Amino acid sequence: MTGDSSTFEWSDLDRRAVDVIRALAMDAVEEAGSGHPGTAMSLAPAAYLLFQRFLRHDPTDPSWPGRDRFVLSCGHSSLTLYIQLYLSGYPLTLDELKALRKWGSLTPGHPEHGHTAGVETTTGPLGQGIANAVGMAMAARRERGLFDPDADPGASPFDHTIWAICSDGDIEEGISHEASALAGHQRLGNLVVLYDDNHISIEDDTAIALSEDVRARYAAYGWDVHHVDWTEGGDYHENVEALAAAMEAARAETSRPSFIALRTIIGWPAPNKQNTGKIHGAALGADEVAATKRVLGLDPGKTFDVPADVLAHARQVADRGRALRAEWTKAFKAWRQDNPERAAEFDRLAERRLPDGWTKALPEFEPGKELATRAASGQILNALAPVLPELWGGSADLAESNNTTMKGEPSFIPEEFQTKEFPGHRYGRTLHFGVREHAMGAILNGIALHGGTRPYGGTFLVFSDYMRPAVRLAALMKLPVTYVWTHDSIGLGEDGPTHQPVEHLWALRAIPGLDVVRPADANETAVAWRTILQHTDRPAGLCLTRQKVPTVERGNGLASAEGTAKGGYVLAEAEVDGGRPHVILIATGSEVQLALEAREILEAEGTPTRVVSMPCVEWFEAQDESYKQQVLPPAVRARVSVEAGVALGWRGYVGDAGESVSLEHFGASADYKTLFQQFGLTAERVVAAAKASLIKAHAEGAGRGETTGN
Repeated sequence: MTGDSSTFEWSDLDRRAVDVIRALAMDAVEEAGSGHPGTAMSLAPAAYLLFQRFLRHDPTDPSWPGRDRFVLSCGHSSLTLYIQLYLSGYPLTLDELKALRKWGSLTPGHPEHGHTAGVETTTGPLGQGIANAVGMAMAARRERGLFDPDADPGASPFDHTIWAICSDGDIEEGISHEASALAGHQRLGNLVVLYDDNHISIEDDTAIALSEDVRARYAAYGWDVHHVDWTEGGDYHENVEALAAAMEAARAETSRPSFIALRTIIGWPAPNKQNTGKIHGAALGADEVAATKRVLGLDPGKTFDVPADVLAHARQVADRGRALRAEWTKAFKAWRQDNPERAAEFDRLAERRLPDGWTKALPEFEPGKELATRAASGQILNALAPVLPELWGGSADLAESNNTTMKGEPSFIPEEFQTKEFPGHRYGRTLHFGVREHAMGAILNGIALHGGTRPYGGTFLVFSDYMRPAVRLAALMKLPVTYVWTHDSIGLGEDGPTHQPVEHLWALRAIPGLDVVRPADANETAVAWRTILQHTDRPAGLCLTRQKVPTVERGNGLASAEGTAKGGYVLAEAEVDGGRPHVILIATGSEVQLALEAREILEAEGTPTRVVSMPCVEWFEAQDESYKQQVLPPAVRARVSVEAGVALGWRGYVGDAGESVSLEHFGASADYKTLFQQFGLTAERVVAAAKASLIKAHAEGAGRGETTGN
């Protein structure tokens, strides 16, 4: 596992192991009736070499903190990973390979983090894994900076390598450009990407859509680029020694990320389907499997056949892994002894445990003062910076607008790229993603997956569309990533409809496992941040205003902002008619103030009106039924939702008698006050909707006019 190519040996048992891998890939896909055998077959030598000689891992302890990380970006080739996990001795049996893509198995169609031991990230959508790997490399550097910044290169227990395998499809996806460009700029010398350059995708020869010089592209990013061509000279020769030399050189390069372009033939050595799109994403068929096994010198009559001597040989990697872990543990214990305070902090972060008394740092905002919730969020981040060193992040080139920069904190950037505006160093705290929202989302996932820190990233809410695939994966993986999405409605004003989110809130609420939080004022924003940070098993998006909003004067009939933590709460209770509400106004964000104004009008007219602030539907739905019914009594059928976006899901809250004050079209370019007025987002419109709902609910006295007395 040293990877020293000067003493490189590739035994007959190694060659047989590679052939067994190819046979297992064919057999598993045949058994499943679907899958992607071709890449797993041609990458068999490379994956085996990586797991056996280069990857620092211990199959008996998959979560060992000192391990290298491996990302299979081309997740469709899941067998490339699953077979290595099985051969290396992870808790993945041969029966699980037989159950590929079947209900209840540990071998789903694409690798899933948290489902299968040894799977570091969920990969499926192409390109995501490359960006995850970049995030892991950034997190590793930040972790070293927190705990062992003065150690010599390679001498710290926090030094390890992030390895990734990617395909033509990963390279073609735009996210790979965003993430790879940033990795080069960040000089991530702990990152190695192996590119399976096989020229085949589902539509067969990639020449139909791909002609760029990928190696030149990565060189232009500033990567250390290597090339290994197994087709050189016209004959296919799997020169494993040349690949080992490239991997050794890549790992030794610590000043920039490394890219190894490996030219392979997909599906090698299938006699009829190799180098075709057919072998990329479909079973070979019994005849082709048998023919391929004959080429390999294997018995075509046997399936899932793993000779005992081959398995024993491959599983020696576990012995090497345990030895490496023991060596690391010795160094780690020495570090702990020399750094007791840092060690205590490391333990806390590893457990995702917040420090005692941290909430005392949260600011309380002065009632009556107008403050944009994005500005309040910025003040909250500044207050949390000293007490939560794990919290770090930045913006996709919108730091000033998103208020995501913690004051006085250095930027995370190689010293040569720091600027007058943003001084920093390699171990800094403020992240700069550039105009790369999609990569930002996936990099944040990689940071969270690596462990040890808690990331956030900001952009405008409308550009959450650019992030959506990564946000969805964060929810799928239950990662504690926080998105600071500002400019949350037409209230952003003059930038116009291209920048004004309309459908975004409910589109994001549709993602299972994502908390979408739209606080009404500064104090709700503080409670929202506190609640988000207390959750360690899900991502959250904070949707914040550009425009100033009143900081609600609580007390005097208006409830504490503490109700924010429950997702929805009674902010203002009905007063007339004994305090029994006849109509409920449900609002979020900046529109809560409209609901409060409407309530004053309705109450003055004699209509008992309750205002419910609903900053987070997901948190509200997590409450018990009795609480939800206390807030929204079923007997009160007259209801109005108020939100500056499409109504969509609010219809489930207002019911058949309810009304929604919403925006069912795109915005326009004007100041926000004009827009709210022109589009009917006013207290008067809320009052009218409440009266209409009272009529539909057949409320007593609703809809009656007054006589003139004549």
